[in-house]
Amino acid sequence: MTGTTPQPPTKAQLLELVAALGTAQWQDFAAAAARHGLTSVQAKLLAQLKGPVPMRGLATLLVCDASNVTGIVDRLEARGLVRREPDPSDRRVKNVVATDEGRETIRRVRAEMQATHSALDALDEAERTTLYGLLDRLRPGLEHRA
Repeated sequence: MTGTTPQPPTKAQLLELVAALGTAQWQDFAAAAARHGLTSVQAKLLAQLKGPVPMRGLATLLVCDASNVTGIVDRLEARGLVRREPDPSDRRVKNVVATDEGRETIRRVRAEMQATHSALDALDEAERTTLYGLLDRLRPGLEHRA
């Protein structure tokens, strides 16, 4: 038999695939957010609020200027999706907290990401577990970078 052993993918090929998947997921997220009257950045901010987050911390997470975060939070607050509250340890610092309505809205956005959900449905339980494990191993090297 003269079969050739398949070559493992190059890092460039892996990065292209990860980028394509990330882009598709982001587009799906943005489309679901738009159905709820949110911009993709507003929805991304809302998704970051698992607890109180300082305004400056949101600017870092969103990779934008603090003044931009103020406008985004103003619009979300006007819709009742977030509220500002003073930080208990430093009252000069304002934390942003998702309201019940804000948490429910971002839950719905995530639930309505049909393209992403359909793509993941192509994997069986064992494949999803394997993929999760591999991606989780990559996460520390990609998060919290300067």
